[in-house]
Amino acid sequence: MANFDTSGLALAAVCPGNKMILDDKGMPGFYVQVASQKLSDLLTGGDDTVHPTFRVSGVEKPYIYIGKYQGVEENGRIYSLPGVDPKGSITHDQYVDRCRGKGVGHHCITAAEWAFLALWCRKNGTMPRGNNNFGKDVSETSYGAIPANYGVDGKINRTLTGTGPLSWRHNGALDGIADLNGNICEWTPGIRLVKGELQVIPWNNAADPDVDLSADSAQWKAVKASATSWEDLFITPNGQGTTTGSVKLDYVSSHWQWDTTITSQEASNRNALFYLTTAATGIGATAKLYLQAMALLPEDNQEGDTYGADSFYSNNGVEELLALRGGLWNHGTGAGVFEVDFRSNRSDVSSYYGGRPAYVELAAE
Repeated sequence: MANFDTSGLALAAVCPGNKMILDDKGMPGFYVQVASQKLSDLLTGGDDTVHPTFRVSGVEKPYIYIGKYQGVEENGRIYSLPGVDPKGSITHDQYVDRCRGKGVGHHCITAAEWAFLALWCRKNGTMPRGNNNFGKDVSETSYGAIPANYGVDGKINRTLTGTGPLSWRHNGALDGIADLNGNICEWTPGIRLVKGELQVIPWNNAADPDVDLSADSAQWKAVKASATSWEDLFITPNGQGTTTGSVKLDYVSSHWQWDTTITSQEASNRNALFYLTTAATGIGATAKLYLQAMALLPEDNQEGDTYGADSFYSNNGVEELLALRGGLWNHGTGAGVFEVDFRSNRSDVSSYYGGRPAYVELAAE
């Protein structure tokens, strides 16, 4: 008789869209399978291009597997497990390495993957709530999650992964991804600002362990504002954050604006509402669609949609800033799947900073 993985079978029986994936040491993690979609499936003005999440190193993927839970560290590796205190106090590079170190296909959730989830939630009307108000969601009074730790003021900070109500799942159901809103901010590799210039690892290549994500990597590309096609979109930056014709982040009239020049540049943190973010006239249609696909710009003609009143934190005067998403246990209405946080460099460590593992099927070397 064949040997069956009874734990995996039990998970599949309860949540068919979930999967238990083992690392190269046979240690399990729990993941949610998400299927490929086109931009037209997610955005009103989207085209038939597949969302960047599903293109890894030139190969389109039918599925990506996202950690069902924020990650916990065990033996120097990051695992997606329920009912645990999520790992904090870890740098961007440490988190990436401890996810990648589990074997081929294992990685930290990328900027493209996070963006896909945010767009999916908005499109399907399931914008998740979460621990953004000291153990509760700011909009809920009767629900909470099991505390993981308390601050010096005695208030709940982190909560145990997946212990909140179903409204804290990305689809509002038991098989959904937990804690995308609040709890801890999540590192999302593959995107950065260099003195305000947007630079990316194209598509979802950040999920490929052979792709160099270091500060000096040649894999980083600027985004061409005047691109007329997706093949024309990514250009080599000049290394100074001043690449001619690239997309840059400006601060105009108390909101963030994507433009080709920066009129207000400061090495100090500023905050605005995500839904107020705009694109200047110099940002062409293809670059604009890419910004929307990466959940860095709201759609046109929102008709009162405030994107959950999520926040966009940044400054545009620092050499390199990497992205955190989702928000924190005390970010209130500002937390959520569209919260953007470009305020941290790759060596920053805080109890606020963590993430979650993900997985993509890649050919073994």
